[in-house]
Amino acid sequence: MAVPLSKQIYSIVRKTVISREVPSRLGPLGGFFNGNIRNASTYKAAVLKEFRKPLEIENVSAPKKIQKDEIRVKVVNCAVNASDIMICDGEAESSLKLPFTPGFEIAGEILECGSEAAAEGFNVGDRIVGLNKDNHGGFAEQCVISMKDAWQAPSSVSYKKCVSLADSYATALIGLARRAHLKEGDSVLITAAAGGLGLAAVDIASHVYRAKVVGVCSTSDKSSLVREKGAWAALVFNPHDLEVTVKDVSKGKGMKVVFDAVGGDVFTASLKTVAHEGTVIVAGFASRQVPQLLLSELLQGSYSILGVSLSYYRSKDPEVYRDTVQDVLDMCEQGLISPHISQDFDLENVNEAMEYMRARKSSGKVIINLCDS
Repeated sequence: MAVPLSKQIYSIVRKTVISREVPSRLGPLGGFFNGNIRNASTYKAAVLKEFRKPLEIENVSAPKKIQKDEIRVKVVNCAVNASDIMICDGEAESSLKLPFTPGFEIAGEILECGSEAAAEGFNVGDRIVGLNKDNHGGFAEQCVISMKDAWQAPSSVSYKKCVSLADSYATALIGLARRAHLKEGDSVLITAAAGGLGLAAVDIASHVYRAKVVGVCSTSDKSSLVREKGAWAALVFNPHDLEVTVKDVSKGKGMKVVFDAVGGDVFTASLKTVAHEGTVIVAGFASRQVPQLLLSELLQGSYSILGVSLSYYRSKDPEVYRDTVQDVLDMCEQGLISPHISQDFDLENVNEAMEYMRARKSSGKVIINLCDS
């Protein structure tokens, strides 16, 4: 039986007993109605009505009822992720129908709990983090999510930091710890190192596991940020420079772990840096170029290529999914990790946030502000 990730890193994540203050049950509006806060019948949301067109801010009607296992959230912040851009641009495989409100990574306060969610310990007024990848709806002042995709947010961690942790940091932690079995002192190459997922991997590898990290990014200013985040070296992508740097860092042995979220030419070049019996983690394709690899190429080096998807763990191994997100929240509360927020935008400027992402100006996370905390 596989040991849950949270137990594997128990000595790192839970060195101290974590105590959380019991949140006020009064909640954001200061009172109860049949056990729940009085909710507005309408709220503002950014709505996609046509692919490749700007989102429209409008008032939408709140669902009158939620299911037993659901939670209604007053959204304080929502992260903008690459998948949101792809969905809005009509470039992602999705069964979602228009009109549609994007955004799946949220943080906020509970307005209402279904009976099953309440039995699991969720209460009106609690601060929570959520990943709403089934229904999205996070670019709005309210959102309804499943209790299976919600976690109690540490009282000492801001909503903006909380909303920057769950998706990217949990994905990085599963890839590095569970799949690659990263250990202290290992050498790690991380591509797209200034992106949300890349910086999360740099942060975890360098600060939690004290690995020797080489970050690869697209511009020199971003490489400075990667070094500030803990990387031993950071460079703008160039196959020759990458090979030289890796030889220097690894003393000619190659990188024990390669964490790639780019694909395309970057992935191809990164394969040449893997050490004997090293591990390549495939975590995404930011270049939107899926590399083609002949199986015969695996015979040219004894290394493993593994994939990691948080969504897949959600459906196939929900215990690991929930444990891992809880682990990164605990790590942040203890000061082991700290997400980088590139820019935040108010809801009225949501289209500016989308263009900011499309232009690849971001480093770390881009956040939408929905309500006051």
